Amino acid sequence: MHVKVGDSASYSKTFTEEDVALYAKITGDCNSVHLDEEYARNTIFKGRIIHGMLTAGLISTVLGTKLPGLGTIYLSQYLKFLAPVRIGDTVTATVRVVETDEERRKVRLETVCTNQLGKEVLTGEAVVKSG
Repeated sequence: MHVKVGDSASYSKTFTEEDVALYAKITGDCNSVHLDEEYARNTIFKGRIIHGMLTAGLISTVLGTKLPGLGTIYLSQYLKFLAPVRIGDTVTATVRVVETDEERRKVRLETVCTNQLGKEVLTGEAVVKSG
């Protein structure tokens, strides 16, 4: 295992209309707050929002491709959703190593997603087994 406490990595994505439609189709999550602008305008969000788990999926991208990287296996993920993400927002997922267990090849990481304004939209913690 080549990771150490303090190591970090990030991945950014700008969410599109197509991303939302594909996520809804793949998962079956067709909640109107994601797909129907007229409906969503009458909610606490005052407009459509991206699926929270679509946003959280960016964390998986970082874990599986950058840190720890290829072969990483998710063991757990805690998430706290702090703010809505909208179509056109650019979200950056960042993970930071907070603890390693060399013997068990486990890594505990702080996980944070921020929007293009630097506002935290999601925070949490992941535990993974490194490849």
